[in-house]
Amino acid sequence: MHLGHVAVCDARGRLVAWAGDPSRAVFARSSMKPLQATVSLSAIGDLALSDVEVAVMCASHNGEPVHIRAVRRVLKRAGLDADALRNPPGYPLDPDTMATARRQRRELQNCSGKHAGMLLACVRAGWDPATYLRASHPLQRRITRAVSRATGRTHLTMGVDGCGVPVHGMPLRSMATLFARLARPERLGDLAPFADHAVRAMRAQPYLVAGKERLDTDLMTACPDVVAKEGAEALSCAAVLPSGLGVAVKIEDGGWRATGPALIHALRQIDALTDAQVSALAAHAAPPVRGGGRRVGEMAAVFALQRR
Repeated sequence: MHLGHVAVCDARGRLVAWAGDPSRAVFARSSMKPLQATVSLSAIGDLALSDVEVAVMCASHNGEPVHIRAVRRVLKRAGLDADALRNPPGYPLDPDTMATARRQRRELQNCSGKHAGMLLACVRAGWDPATYLRASHPLQRRITRAVSRATGRTHLTMGVDGCGVPVHGMPLRSMATLFARLARPERLGDLAPFADHAVRAMRAQPYLVAGKERLDTDLMTACPDVVAKEGAEALSCAAVLPSGLGVAVKIEDGGWRATGPALIHALRQIDALTDAQVSALAAHAAPPVRGGGRRVGEMAAVFALQRR
């Protein structure tokens, strides 16, 4: 059994539904990437970037060839190559691609698209591209201000993410508010056109955001009105565009296999998904449990959202 927490908020920051503790403290991890990409785009100042390039800037990608080509396109715009990336080297998340990887490389690591976008932002804005990981760097200071605006919080706990950039800590409901404001980007002031570009790119190119057999890609493919972004330690968030709601799910023990059932179950309860869409997402909504080489059960989310 995995215990979890769910928060559903609107763009005004009001908690409209929840399960468990919606104020559970979390680090945003990779669920922050759409907003980080928004800030990078604002520094780049170029709304002509393709959806492919912007989507990979928002991605925790599989490291498949299509993802690596997109990362290299962003770097080429900056006049840089993969040696400029400061994320740690890694292997592809996709098992088939991993089988052909001879060594760990920076562009193969799942955060390389975000880092490529940050490098392009530095080059275009005239900031030092060698030090963009530092919390004191102009780009990271801009991102922190944007996080405060998107969450409504003046106090953020700061740490270092797995890929080396600053990571922001806050209550789960603040992450739900952030995603509600991605669904209603006018709440983000002068960042609105860039947030709209990031959301539009994720909807147009969901495969670039994650890849084969990944929750984010499959959810956005099945339901283009939902924009989803997973983070490490079993955090998963979604923006529901028609309703302007944001959803944030955190599994207490960090067990990632429970995030799909929990997020899909929460989205169904707020009418963001139809029964047919849930059925199409069965591999994530009710992933099989296997024993002795055969299916012996399935994961299932059984909570009921409370509402005000």
